[in-house]
Amino acid sequence: MPLIDVCPLSELPTGARRTLEHDDVEILVVNCDGEILAMEDRCSHDDGDLADGELDVAACQIECPRHGARFDLRSGRPLTLPAYEPVDTFPVVLDGDTIKLEVD
Repeated sequence: MPLIDVCPLSELPTGARRTLEHDDVEILVVNCDGEILAMEDRCSHDDGDLADGELDVAACQIECPRHGARFDLRSGRPLTLPAYEPVDTFPVVLDGDTIKLEVD
């Protein structure tokens, strides 16, 4: 699988998030207490951006700022309504100090 660079690990401290676009897909990358996770930056309920939502670092969850659906950042699964479909997640690779994502 191709790898794309996100940023140096030092630029994504705990609780920080970063978005990027790859092949017309917006991707959200989050540092959950040292665990780097990546998922599509799209609420499956209404396609709104998740990046501006409330982040729960301890639970690795993010809440859609539009209608309150919560998503598990590890799996992309929705945890609350109104969302009921998961969003895509992306494997994260640390290459030295660089965060990279596996994308297809």
